[in-house]
Amino acid sequence: MEQSKIDRINQLARKAKAEGLTEEEKQEQSVLRLEYINSVKASLIANLENTYVVDEKGNKRRLKHKDD
Repeated sequence: MEQSKIDRINQLARKAKAEGLTEEEKQEQSVLRLEYINSVKASLIANLENTYVVDEKGNKRRLKHKDD
């Protein structure tokens, strides 16, 4: 996610605390937050897909994806 979008999320959060948001700003904030959350999830999944567990015998194995 671009830094400008993160800055905008923070700007909207400060404004919401100080004086409140208009309906358009609330909608923008919601969309930006969802995009940020999806970005963090994608990054975490990518990291976990490249993570190996080493057992006591030195064998490396990938983490398995847990199905819900």
